Amino acid sequence: MPAAAIFRDPRLEGLIERAWSRSRLSVRTRVGRLSDKSWHVAQCAIAAGLAWWIAADLLRHSMPFFAPIVAVICLGMTYGQRLRRVAEVTVGVALGVAVAEFFVGFAGSGAWQVAFVVLVSMSIALLLDAGLLLVMQSAVQSIVVTVLVPTGSQAFGRWIDAVIGGAVALVFATIVPRAPLRRPRHQAAKVARVLASLLRGAARSAQDGDVERAIDVLAAARETDPLVRELQAAADEGMAVIASTPWSRSEASSVRTIASIVEPLDRAIRSTRVLVRRVSIATHHHVVIPAAMIALVNDLADAVDVLNRAWGENRSAEFARPAFVALAESSSLIDPGEYHSTVLLAQIRSLIVDLLELSGLDHEDAVAAVPPLRSVG
Repeated sequence: MPAAAIFRDPRLEGLIERAWSRSRLSVRTRVGRLSDKSWHVAQCAIAAGLAWWIAADLLRHSMPFFAPIVAVICLGMTYGQRLRRVAEVTVGVALGVAVAEFFVGFAGSGAWQVAFVVLVSMSIALLLDAGLLLVMQSAVQSIVVTVLVPTGSQAFGRWIDAVIGGAVALVFATIVPRAPLRRPRHQAAKVARVLASLLRGAARSAQDGDVERAIDVLAAARETDPLVRELQAAADEGMAVIASTPWSRSEASSVRTIASIVEPLDRAIRSTRVLVRRVSIATHHHVVIPAAMIALVNDLADAVDVLNRAWGENRSAEFARPAFVALAESSSLIDPGEYHSTVLLAQIRSLIVDLLELSGLDHEDAVAAVPPLRSVG
């Protein structure tokens, strides 16, 4: 086959196009990841340099390589548990240094000595119910002291280097940009936008009976789990920043509010997924869904848009509550008709309860706000 004909092969063109799209997505994802972590990278770099300068230039320690290492380990690439990492690394280093210094004094250095001090230091750390980082640091430092720094003064200096690195990390841990505090509500707004989009897609599928669109909307609904996981991670990170940064208290209420709605928002997404699935089944069976029910789903999407704006602007979700209450009342006046429509209406009303909880009501009040179905005949 001529070369020109090969490149005109539709299948090859399709493969090339998909590969190009994936590569563009991969590059965009990697650049976005670097952008998201740029503050962490800069913070670790500056803290490492400062820890080395304090230990080497101010205190005149010889090769204080562990000071910058501890600073970087303690800061890490997330805001969560920074204070605990500082404590675990510092205590782990002290434990490893103490075990190795005591043992090397009369047993010397060698293969079996290294094995013994690792065994003892890790066992002591586990008996103290220490975290993984403390256990590993006690082992690492016992090896370093046994092999590289057999004299007592150098061993103690290694521990001081660890304290310096931890102290520098502790200071830098309190210096956090506002982005991690804004991210939870922005992620919550993103989930609300997706939820509204799914509702509108379901309403369109129900209106025109387009089975393929209904299947596409269902596929999109099944891909929403990562959104909720990202929201949970953002909320956890925001709470960690509040715990470690004294001057982030003004944002504490907003972050705690978003953290409290992760679970009900997850339930709302799951309810929407079931609703979309019921629509896809109805369209597959060519069921005519009442126009009032389709309008209700569209109005529900508009009300979710209010949630999106409220979270995006750091305002209370209560702004969306009147719309949800009105829709709950409207849902009680709809004649569901046949089986598929009845099941669909029940799922819509269940979703309204979830959304009322997102607006700040507890479960009992949200259920009470949805009146029972009334006869419209």
